[in-house]
Amino acid sequence: MRLAIIPARGGSKRIPRKNIKYFCGNPIIAWSIAAAQQSGCFDRIIVSTDDAEIAKIAQAHGAESPFVRPSELSDDYTGTIPVIAHAVAWQNANGQAVTQACCIYATAPFVQAQDLQRGLNVLKTSGAQYAFSVTSYTFPIQRAIRITSEQRVAMFQPEHFTTRSQDLEEAWHDAGQFYWGEASAWLACKSLFSEDAAPVYLPRHRVQDIDTPEDWQRAEWLFMAMQHQQGLA
Repeated sequence: MRLAIIPARGGSKRIPRKNIKYFCGNPIIAWSIAAAQQSGCFDRIIVSTDDAEIAKIAQAHGAESPFVRPSELSDDYTGTIPVIAHAVAWQNANGQAVTQACCIYATAPFVQAQDLQRGLNVLKTSGAQYAFSVTSYTFPIQRAIRITSEQRVAMFQPEHFTTRSQDLEEAWHDAGQFYWGEASAWLACKSLFSEDAAPVYLPRHRVQDIDTPEDWQRAEWLFMAMQHQQGLA
C-alpha cells in the first residue's frame, strides 16, 4: 500500500500552533491533506502527531490520526526521517504492509496534487530510493557573502568574484514540500540528501519556507495572488 504521512507535532516555537494556524481560510494542515486526497496516490493519509487538537482537526479534514506519536519523537531535535519510519513501522504492524510512503509537510500550502503524482512517477522510474521536491536558488550561491564580526563583507568563495553568473553551476535546494520514499528506505533511515534520491523540480514561485511570521505573511500574499490568477478568489 502507499501511505501519506503528515508530521505535525504540537510544540512549534517560532510560530505557536503553526501546524493548525489558519492560512487563507483553513488550518494550514488542511491544504496538505487536500492535496494528498486530490492526488489519488494514497491508500491511507495519516497525520503523525502528539497533540489531540491537531489530531481532531486533521480528522475533520479527512485524514486519520490512528496513533499518538511517542514523546521521544516529538521534541525540538527529532528529524523527519525517524518520524516517518515510525509511522511506516506502525502501519506494517497494524495492517497492510507499506510499499511506498510520502512525507508531506503540514506547512506546505503550495503543494499540489499533480506534483505528488509526478513525485511518485519519478520514484518508480528513476530507480532511486527517494524522490523529493527541489527548486533552484534565485542567485548564484558561489557569489554568496558573509558579514564578519567586524561588520565587514567577505565572500564565501572569493575565487568567483570575477566569474560571470552564467558561467556558474546552477544550485538547487530542498523545496520543503514532499518526500516520496520506498518503505525500506524510510525504515533503514537512509539519508535523503544522497545519490539514493532523485529530484522533483518545482518552479520558484510555488516554493516558500514558512518558519517565521514574516515568512507566513509573504506566503499568504503569494498564495492569494496565485488563487486570484487561477480565478479561485
